[in-house]
Amino acid sequence: MWPTVFDPFKELQDIERRIGAVLSANKPVQKVESFTPAVNERVDEKGYYLEIDLPGVKKEDIDISVNDGVLVVSGERKLEKKEEKPNYTRIESFFGRFERAFKLPTDADLDNIEAKYEDGVLKIFIPKKQKPAGKKIEIK
Repeated sequence: MWPTVFDPFKELQDIERRIGAVLSANKPVQKVESFTPAVNERVDEKGYYLEIDLPGVKKEDIDISVNDGVLVVSGERKLEKKEEKPNYTRIESFFGRFERAFKLPTDADLDNIEAKYEDGVLKIFIPKKQKPAGKKIEIK
């Protein structure tokens, strides 16, 4: 039989949870969290594609910027669930900031990046720079 390992931090977390439950018994619950949205990446001959899952995030709460060859997507999620019954009201609010940064390749066309947001998914297209056509050099 394995010895039982005592974890003092687990005990403290349990005590904190119990005290918090007593103190907030009649107050709305607010939960502050951060999250890292899932990202799907794809590349083809035209460019680079990013699909970022942002459920519960409004379009107005998303920022996209490019600086020194790094694409940064950041924002904030604000959700509120409210349940009302006779003599009972429960409100749960979820707040969280997020930020994802992507180092762009040297052939990325930074001036023509496109972004579209629908159904909780942010789709970003980063086109590749067009390679200049070869030039024939005349011999004199």
